[in-house]
Amino acid sequence: MKRARAGLDRGLGGLLAVLMGVSVVNVVWQVFTRYVLRNPSSYTEELARYLLVWIGLLGAAYATGRGMHLAIDLVPAHLRGAGRRRLEIAIGLLVLVFALAGMVYGGSRLVWITLYLRQTSAALGIPLGYVYLAIPLAGLLMGFYAVAGILLPSDPRRVEK
Repeated sequence: MKRARAGLDRGLGGLLAVLMGVSVVNVVWQVFTRYVLRNPSSYTEELARYLLVWIGLLGAAYATGRGMHLAIDLVPAHLRGAGRRRLEIAIGLLVLVFALAGMVYGGSRLVWITLYLRQTSAALGIPLGYVYLAIPLAGLLMGFYAVAGILLPSDPRRVEK
């Protein structure tokens, strides 16, 4: 499980770096065509929006896996040992339920509906289901990280045996 988690971290981090690079190039091209050529590119604004969706959702999954997600640590800061571990497991189960029910199930329905209705983007002409595919994919990744967090403590020094 540790090897799979480490491999997923590396792969997801690399994918996010590539998406960010593409996003930077896209926005630079958008600014160049708008202000230098005085003929704005027709697709760059839409592509920037869709890249932001993918970066945001996959970035949230990455942050969840690295334990960098937003958290209120008032209660965990006062717990030690088995009590803290039980709280981590409870939080992991809540994340798992949200990821599977909200993101995987709900996101998959959204993808299916938009593909079924053949909705396409205005400028790029791509099926919107491909854009929305980031939702269930991020949910699966968050679910994996939640299970890994339940099975493997995030920091072995925190759990007393």
